[in-house]
Amino acid sequence: MKTIWITTIVITAALLAGCGGHENPVDLTGAKADPHQSKYEIGTVVKKPLATYVKLPGQLKPFEEVNIYGKVNGFVREVLVDRGTMVRKGQTLVTLEAPELESQLQAATSKYVQAQENATASREKYKRLKEAAQEAGAVAPLDLDNALSRMRADEAIVLSERSNMESMSNIKSYLTITAPFDGFIVQRNISAGALVGPGSKSNDLPMLVLQHLARLRLEVFIPEAYVDKVDLKRPVTFIYNAIPGRENKATISRSANALSSLRSEAIEIDVQNRNGELKPGMYAEVKVPLLTASQSLLLPNNAIVRSTERQYVITVKDGKAKIVSIQEGLRTNDSTEVFGDLRSGDEIILHATDEVKDGTVIK
Repeated sequence: MKTIWITTIVITAALLAGCGGHENPVDLTGAKADPHQSKYEIGTVVKKPLATYVKLPGQLKPFEEVNIYGKVNGFVREVLVDRGTMVRKGQTLVTLEAPELESQLQAATSKYVQAQENATASREKYKRLKEAAQEAGAVAPLDLDNALSRMRADEAIVLSERSNMESMSNIKSYLTITAPFDGFIVQRNISAGALVGPGSKSNDLPMLVLQHLARLRLEVFIPEAYVDKVDLKRPVTFIYNAIPGRENKATISRSANALSSLRSEAIEIDVQNRNGELKPGMYAEVKVPLLTASQSLLLPNNAIVRSTERQYVITVKDGKAKIVSIQEGLRTNDSTEVFGDLRSGDEIILHATDEVKDGTVIK
């Protein structure tokens, strides 16, 4: 028993000796932060050429489109086309009937014939009086003047009645509706027997809708920030969403030269569609070329602080924050062109917020 007690004392002493050595205790709280390291992420302003194009959505529109209404009130006699019919310019599409127009034309024709007869009689009478006036005292000068006036008045009536008859004849021609240009009927809203008219109300449906589809317009709206930077001389490239993987190229055909209510300018690219593969309403992703600037000041997108009043960045000058107001230009996926009191190489705070004030010490 004494031996066991002595052994226990020896083991205990050995353990105490081991703990009293020079080994340092393990620090479980982690390494200490570098006191010289800044809590702000710093970036720099760079000066280099910007991307030479911008991606914008576009939509195909028919090159020509017209809603066809009746020029006069009438009933549909026959519809000669249907939705999807290809038509040629001048081809008859719809025939109308209006019995009252027939009656008005017949009445106008009768008045014209009557006026011609009266004018002929007046002309003959004046001719006979003029021949009789060759003998002195046979015809009074007043009678001859009255006959001349009557003849001229009857001839004027003839011209008036002929104009009225031709006008009614033209109105009758309105009962035959023809195609104003080559294209396809894309909508039909009438059948035989329907009453149609000029469509004076905004909610009146047209009889037919005709579109020219052999050539289409690719319409793209350019945001105000890019309007003065679009290069109208260089071709644009575009890919249709419905036909991925096939890139197309064409030149800008025309621009609106005015901003819409959405603060954007419309441009159009003419697209050939002779095989009918493309349809109006299809969307495309369009790369619009921009005028190449020599150099632009660029900074990361996450360096810009935006408020309801302005846009600004926070630069670092002599270890202190300085707020610099800017105006944004072109924008890419990771950088933005800016204009303001900045220089290439200026240090700026990334992911800045409005909590950083002017003069804040940046450590």
